[in-house]
Amino acid sequence: MDTTILLFLLQDGLTSGAIYALLGLALVLVFAVTRVIFVPQGEFVAWGALTLATLDAGRVPGTAWFSLALAACACAADLVEARGKPGGRSIVAILASGLALPAFAAIATVLIAPLKPPPFVCVPLTLAIIAPIGPALYRVAFRPLAETSVLTLFIAAIGVHFAMTGVGLVIFGAEGQRARALSDLVQPAGPLVVTGQTMFIYAVTLATMVALALLFNRTLTGKALVATAMNRLGARLVGVRTEFSGRLAFTLAALIGALSGALIAPMTTIYYDTGFLIGLKGFIAAIIGAMASYPVTALAALGIGIIEAFASFFASNYKEVIVFTLIVPVLLWLSLARGSVEAEDEH
Repeated sequence: MDTTILLFLLQDGLTSGAIYALLGLALVLVFAVTRVIFVPQGEFVAWGALTLATLDAGRVPGTAWFSLALAACACAADLVEARGKPGGRSIVAILASGLALPAFAAIATVLIAPLKPPPFVCVPLTLAIIAPIGPALYRVAFRPLAETSVLTLFIAAIGVHFAMTGVGLVIFGAEGQRARALSDLVQPAGPLVVTGQTMFIYAVTLATMVALALLFNRTLTGKALVATAMNRLGARLVGVRTEFSGRLAFTLAALIGALSGALIAPMTTIYYDTGFLIGLKGFIAAIIGAMASYPVTALAALGIGIIEAFASFFASNYKEVIVFTLIVPVLLWLSLARGSVEAEDEH
């Protein structure tokens, strides 16, 4: 292997790792706040990419109507719950908070999509379509199970994953799609060629990490998320609305997933079920970070991307096996560490 090939593999690995880092951070956030191992995170990637590709083609994506319908179901559940609670939110407040964004996104999509708008219009519209699915999904599928075990929540997440995969097949069909590049820039850098799309991935990943750090450390909303992650009961006792924290965590997860999909849509053909493998690699990074550490998760994701790139070069038929095998020693180490802690607690 010469230096040029080495640099190309490192570049591909860092690009893939940046996407895995975004997904890993979203998984850690959702688990820390809600105890949900969010298996469907990859579906938001696929839906974001396919929604963007559909808008690029001048068609109205079915996700716009699905988002509106799911938000309506969540609002209906909130309205039923509010009837039995004196002093709860008004009907207008519930409908405005739950339906405003998906309704606006659906109307804007119908008006704008036939015009085949440029990418800088399609990407925000894609995020506006996909983001409301997160909190609505939390309200319908996970909030009723909030006080159950992690295993029950995990089983529910698997069910949601299969449901979203089926819905994705109905909405987008079995054919793959690809979106236009966000930038046509091609910049030589020694033996490498750096594209504008790659630069967008690096910039968005870095900006997301900085934004999450500022959110958690500098805002009351972020501190409420941290408090909920550390101690749900304690957070509730001091006035933190854990339901709001859950919705916000799912909103951020959906937003990050859709943004990741928009970033990779111009680089590879995306199918309705592509998101599962991508999300699984983000999950491995989150596991390496013990589902708690954001910096370790981000670094692990970059490492996974680099290992995947080199595995594709040396043993392409086994690259997935090599990547997924990384989780085995980590799980063994975590289980041994947890076992020693439990032994100490018994004494």
